[in-house]
Amino acid sequence: MVKREELYFESRDNVSKIYSAQWIPDTDKPICILQIIHGMAEHVERYDDFARAMAEKGILVVGEDHLGHGKTAGESGTKGYFCVQDPATVVVRDSHRLKKLTQEKYPGVPYIILGHSMGSFILRNYLCRYGTGIQGAIIVGTGTQSGIVIAFGMAVAALQKLFCGSQKESVFLDRQSFRGYNKRIKDEKSKSGWLTKDKKIADAYIDDDFCGFTFTINGFQTLFELLARLNKKGNLKNMPSELPVLFASGAEDPVGNYGKGVKAVYQSFLDLGMNNVQLKLYENDRHEILNETDKLKVYEDIYSWILSVL
Repeated sequence: MVKREELYFESRDNVSKIYSAQWIPDTDKPICILQIIHGMAEHVERYDDFARAMAEKGILVVGEDHLGHGKTAGESGTKGYFCVQDPATVVVRDSHRLKKLTQEKYPGVPYIILGHSMGSFILRNYLCRYGTGIQGAIIVGTGTQSGIVIAFGMAVAALQKLFCGSQKESVFLDRQSFRGYNKRIKDEKSKSGWLTKDKKIADAYIDDDFCGFTFTINGFQTLFELLARLNKKGNLKNMPSELPVLFASGAEDPVGNYGKGVKAVYQSFLDLGMNNVQLKLYENDRHEILNETDKLKVYEDIYSWILSVL
């Protein structure tokens, strides 16, 4: 029997309370801890099915809603807004605080972190700062952007902030970011079809008030800064070379440029001298492989990889 608990902890913005959830296995000691870092404009409770599947196998699963997301934002907060001061650092440090709080309760248990989509960008930044403190990383639904594209986005966001303030939704940047994501899907009627072939999940995403919202200008600035830091080799050299890393993505995921972007990031890790890196692309799968029609196969592959790390 998997037990689910919730708690709040202080954000590194020194203002907010971060919502987090735990899926606790029915065992005296979990075989490891798996922390989930969720993606853009969603929340950690969307990972309930995956988390329960892992907990049933003896893994303690934890995750939090980022600033501006889910129950951390709440009904009265500004969705898609992080914080005033250095949000790209704060969101990484919030993930680290959850890790530290969890480890205090379960000392000595191996620790692995999974990051999806924007969460994969947070996780990759995390590896540059705190990578020596974990035993493995699972990078799901990731991608890369050129310095030119990032610089353009940052310039637009800065200009919009000047005239509109940081809490204003950026409809322009949202349209520019997502407008082509359904282009390779024939006869796709749902605007969320690029997420998964499972139409129930794509429709549920649309119906969820805490999903699919438009990021604020501050939100896009945070996203672009996370990406910009990943293009700096000086940051990337801080990742531990022996750390086991699994890249897992759908071959039809537009965020990863249909596999090309994922392969580029994977190769960049190898070029840095990281020697325990694996890549898995799932044919015909879209962005959310944990919510795809073959998700049970994905779950089993992730579990097998975790066992190999342990």
